[in-house]
Amino acid sequence: MAERGQCRVNQPTLRVTLIVTTYNWPAALDLTLQSIARQSAAAAQIIVADDGSGPETREVVARWQERLKTPLVHMWQADEGFRLARSRNRAIAAARGDYVIIVDGDMVLHRHFIADHARAARRGCFIQGVRLLTGPTTAGRMLERGMLDLGFFAPDIRRRRHTVRSLLLSRLGFRERTGQRAIRGCNQAYWKSDLIRVNGFNEAFEGWGREDNEIAARLYNAGIQRRNLKFQALAIHLHHPLRHAQMGERNDALLQSTIDERKAWCPLGLKRHLDPGIPGVRRPQDARPDSGRPESDQPVGEFA
Repeated sequence: MAERGQCRVNQPTLRVTLIVTTYNWPAALDLTLQSIARQSAAAAQIIVADDGSGPETREVVARWQERLKTPLVHMWQADEGFRLARSRNRAIAAARGDYVIIVDGDMVLHRHFIADHARAARRGCFIQGVRLLTGPTTAGRMLERGMLDLGFFAPDIRRRRHTVRSLLLSRLGFRERTGQRAIRGCNQAYWKSDLIRVNGFNEAFEGWGREDNEIAARLYNAGIQRRNLKFQALAIHLHHPLRHAQMGERNDALLQSTIDERKAWCPLGLKRHLDPGIPGVRRPQDARPDSGRPESDQPVGEFA
């Protein structure tokens, strides 16, 4: 048995649900779904978590529902402002997989993306992946030409090291991390049981920003560690205007409150979307931040 705070090794077979968040960018979503269609390891289920997009997005999803062998679910909610946390929670509640990978609908996935995440899965951990950043010229070319891959020397990109896939380099850097640095919800993976344990994403967040950091803080407080996955599960982020200006002080205050008070549970979260009969739904007092223990000590995967 591993010591407190250590992640447990995994079994090679996982039932994965891939959640793709989107809002009114059908061309980018189409390219994301194209990259999902070519995966070397298929997810058991794909869910498009749609925060109120128009009919063009619905048409894109309908086309891919006919093309993909994997079941594709379109979970749409009304456009009532930026409600990413609620959109994600609804998709998590509908997830049939034990393991949930979340990406944004402007991410183009490497063909081994799902396989790499499954290989890296650990009980007692959530995974933080990386992204290659494109500039507007390269993003436009990818969208126009349906490009799914970029090389190390491609123009108009940043963090070009994230074009390199290496199992050896990935193993060397695959260590536990804490803190708020480099938290990005566009490429993350969780055990669904861990998300239930902390009540998912905090729907008290309004507008863009900090909901990813806040759930990470609650997972830490519940004894769930973070591991950064580099040189695997690669993905290309399509350029779009930054939305940092939309983030208000209220979101920063909510995050700081979670950190200062060592909260492991949020009142307004995943539980409200779950079937009450689903095993593993916990009450606030059941999430004990001082226990430091994941839900199960049983080994579950292999990282090679």
